[in-house]
Amino acid sequence: MATETGTTTEGAAFGKISRLRGIVFEYLTLAASVFGIASLGVLLGYVFWDAFGLQAADPLWYAAFAVTLVLPLTGFALYGRRNALAGEVALELFSTVMAGVLGGFALVVVLEVIAGSDVWSAYFATVAGPLAGLFVYGRRNEANWVGLAGLGALVVGPVVGTVALDPLTRVGELLGGPGIYFLSLVLPAAAIARYVVGDVLEFGSGDYAALATVVVALVGVPVADQFAAVTRPIWLMFHVALVVPFGIVAAKNLADRDRWIGFAGPLILAGGVALLVTLPEVFGIAGPEPWFDWQYVTANPSRFADQAGLYPAIIGSIFMIVLVALLTLMLGVGAALYLEEYAPSSGPLGAVTRFIRINISNLAGVPSVVYGLLGLAVFANTLRLGFGTVITAAFTLSLLILPIVIISAREAIQSVPDSLRDASYGMGATRWQTVRNVIMPRAIPGILTGTILALGRAIGETAPLIMIGVATTKFSPPGGLFGKMTAMPMQIYTWAGFPSQEFQHGVVAAGVVTLLVVLLTMNSIAILMRNKFEQSDI
Repeated sequence: MATETGTTTEGAAFGKISRLRGIVFEYLTLAASVFGIASLGVLLGYVFWDAFGLQAADPLWYAAFAVTLVLPLTGFALYGRRNALAGEVALELFSTVMAGVLGGFALVVVLEVIAGSDVWSAYFATVAGPLAGLFVYGRRNEANWVGLAGLGALVVGPVVGTVALDPLTRVGELLGGPGIYFLSLVLPAAAIARYVVGDVLEFGSGDYAALATVVVALVGVPVADQFAAVTRPIWLMFHVALVVPFGIVAAKNLADRDRWIGFAGPLILAGGVALLVTLPEVFGIAGPEPWFDWQYVTANPSRFADQAGLYPAIIGSIFMIVLVALLTLMLGVGAALYLEEYAPSSGPLGAVTRFIRINISNLAGVPSVVYGLLGLAVFANTLRLGFGTVITAAFTLSLLILPIVIISAREAIQSVPDSLRDASYGMGATRWQTVRNVIMPRAIPGILTGTILALGRAIGETAPLIMIGVATTKFSPPGGLFGKMTAMPMQIYTWAGFPSQEFQHGVVAAGVVTLLVVLLTMNSIAILMRNKFEQSDI
């Protein structure tokens, strides 16, 4: 074995092997990691201190906070290190809730705030409905024409929906908003729940899951009517995005007695929050005075700090990032699949392919302001999509992160062993069948990881938005794809320039926390989906 001062034949190729240098390198990397984590923790602690107004809290409140939340959650986290199943279940439940909340807000923004129920009914009848029908048919029947028909529906459907918008919206008006959302959201969700519970998870009857989805949606309507802030359409959207997925995940874990312990984590969190809210009021303990509250996320900007809100910027950011996600997933994954599975590797076309790959890698390092100039020249001026509109911002940020998505998707596709491809071809599968059934299921975890990191960069960008004329402050959410918008980073940057200390150390910090919540929610969705696909490959 090599020592500090000697070498061996096996280690001669590496030069002199020193155990001391290895130990020094190990502790240097450990120190660098600890310093980075500590610096990030201090920064986040400073932001959360201002955003939640913790300086106003009584010392007894901190004691209650430690007893009701910190100590129980720390104990569960330590237990989760010994019992991996408990930690897995808790993470799954928490991620499902976060994903459902973000999905519910996304549905409200796109369907209720932007499109409206009547416009949504028109495009559901011409685009979403046919695509869903083709997907179901393709799952049950091996028909080669289904993919081409789906592409045709995706291209022709919006045109038909736009041409026939007036008569289709009149039909939608007869049903009303709740009726439209029940037919277009709840019933498809019931069909999906039946398929997931009965065929995918196989832990119960899919018919009961579908029936429960419909019954809970109907029973929840009179309950939602008791709350002024919750309309029937909003209830149906959150029922589909949050209640149904959480119910399926909870039922799956409850079916296995060994997984029950995982529910302790969410119950500890929910119970701790409830106690922390009620105990200070009961005993008269002064709590924090947060800037980040419900009023903040539902109010419009104001020149008074105590009335300032981030609602238009939140809606604009969510609307924009949903479009960016759709565009980059379709174009990025499609381009990566072509470059790795279909593009020639030799001859003149092979040289062109290598040239394209090199330039995609170079484009990933281009400064964001350059993409802002490109968006200004192409989308705003040439195509005349408007200055500071949602569609211009979505296209510009899609160009910004598209190289990153393509590169991460290519790496994920390359990681699939060639032996699996050869085995698929050897069994007589076509290239498309190999891509769909062998390559993509194993590449999806890596694709999701790269995509969510790219989306995290996109939602925090300001330079491209400034270049294309996005407003720094707007007092209403965007009214459509061509509506003017603002984004959370733009509004936060504007508030940072206000001379008031309340804006600089309260409102701005609350905006940063809001942005972090959206980012962490997106990451939780990606982690949940990635873990599911990784487990399915085992």
